[in-house]
Amino acid sequence: MHTTISAKLINITAAALTGAALLFGANAAHAANKIVARVSLSQQIMEVSVDGRPTFAWKVSTGDRTHVTPTGSFKPTRMHEMWYSKKYDNAPMPHSVFFSGGYAVHATYAIKRLGQPASHGCVRLHPDNAADFYQLVETFGPANTSIVIVK
Repeated sequence: MHTTISAKLINITAAALTGAALLFGANAAHAANKIVARVSLSQQIMEVSVDGRPTFAWKVSTGDRTHVTPTGSFKPTRMHEMWYSKKYDNAPMPHSVFFSGGYAVHATYAIKRLGQPASHGCVRLHPDNAADFYQLVETFGPANTSIVIVK
């Protein structure tokens, strides 16, 4: 049920922003269709802004001491509703949004570890939040999405 409500909310938000863009002109259209996901490695939080407005803030797990999460600004390169890691024993990676090689934002079932470094470098989210993020990227488009990872 949560995913259904979230998907409807995301679609309503997208429609409202697109309508506002049409009403206020091309510059608004450009601004209205941007998603920025900012991941703080030190705080283990991902903040998602839509059209410059803070919309979500979720706990994450990023790379542990021996596995680095890359920093920088990235665009999604591919998306998979379900992916299995070829490198880590077919580990499930639901709602994967890949942003740099094998690195992705994806769901984890180890939700008790959210809020602390625990991954092999990916950005892990609660399954509900990963589904919401995946839906956002799918709705607004990878070209209109930025994933920014900072220390």
